[in-house]
Amino acid sequence: MKQKKILLISSIGGHLTQLLQLEELFKEYQYHIVTEKSEVTRQLVHKYPISFLMYGSRTYPVSYPFKFSFNIVKSLFIFLKHRPDVVITTGAHTAVPICYIAKLFRKKVVYIESFAKSQSPNLSGKLIYPIADLFIVQWESMKKYYPKAVYGGSIY
Repeated sequence: MKQKKILLISSIGGHLTQLLQLEELFKEYQYHIVTEKSEVTRQLVHKYPISFLMYGSRTYPVSYPFKFSFNIVKSLFIFLKHRPDVVITTGAHTAVPICYIAKLFRKKVVYIESFAKSQSPNLSGKLIYPIADLFIVQWESMKKYYPKAVYGGSIY
């Protein structure tokens, strides 16, 4: 039987920390990680198969649209290179394009809402919820925003 290919994607910081908490699960599959390039994430190449997108924050409104556009194109190339069966993400903005690309290619999308979000949804969650095959929340209180979500508890 063919082993599933998994693409794991997140922004840097807490989103990436949460994604890496799933290592016991994803190491059982053929996987590849995608995150933003920074001083911290460069060290991950010694431990994981990884690709980098350009770091971009919405707090820089002049450069963000250009960086986000670049990341969309690069995301397509990463997706086509690795051809995953499933995309798993903890968000945030960096992950949205690959999730939509995955749906265009009829692949599964699994979104895990951030542990930090217990009282309100974040933008990436709102954007990915309509297309997610499995949407997991880490707080029961988030089910009021995402009624079809599955409560999975904390991944920490």
